[in-house]
Amino acid sequence: MYRFNILKKSISSIVTLTDEEFLVLCESFTLRKLAKNELFLEEGTICDYIGFVNSGILIYFQRKANCDEITIDFSFEEDWVTVNQSRLTNSKSLISIKAIETCELLVISQKRLSELYIRIPKLERLGRILMEQSFLKIAQQSIDLQLLSATDRYKKLLYHYPNILQRVPLYHIANYLGIAPKSLSRIRKQLFD
Repeated sequence: MYRFNILKKSISSIVTLTDEEFLVLCESFTLRKLAKNELFLEEGTICDYIGFVNSGILIYFQRKANCDEITIDFSFEEDWVTVNQSRLTNSKSLISIKAIETCELLVISQKRLSELYIRIPKLERLGRILMEQSFLKIAQQSIDLQLLSATDRYKKLLYHYPNILQRVPLYHIANYLGIAPKSLSRIRKQLFD
């Protein structure tokens, strides 16, 4: 049960489940461990599950024709990881998700989650709130990309993820910010010199 402590803390901040309800939910998850660079989801497949990150970091990315990766987002401990567009429309994912360090996730299938929404209505509320949070995050990223300078986007990233520099390669950070690695080096030099 210790693997579910972080999950319980995360869920409890949104909805309150009885011990019995939480046990039913826990029984619906499977443990999945990923090695560094192992895929959680491959572009072109249907994402019919959601993962909760117990430990590690994953990146959302798309591979370009020249094999370069475009980093779209990150998932850290206590984050939920899925591709909602693929999961909710049962369509092929346009992006991949991979571990950039060893990860441990709790994974639940979309089918089982839908069944639990009926059995434990509070979980449907949890799902709605998580979707709203996901939507707001994407909307804010879009606004930030349009309105903030690269330096301000970098500062904001550091504010929200203070340990990111120790755990995520700089090229992923630069890519996520929409700037060249050389530009990120310049920004870092200006801020830290």
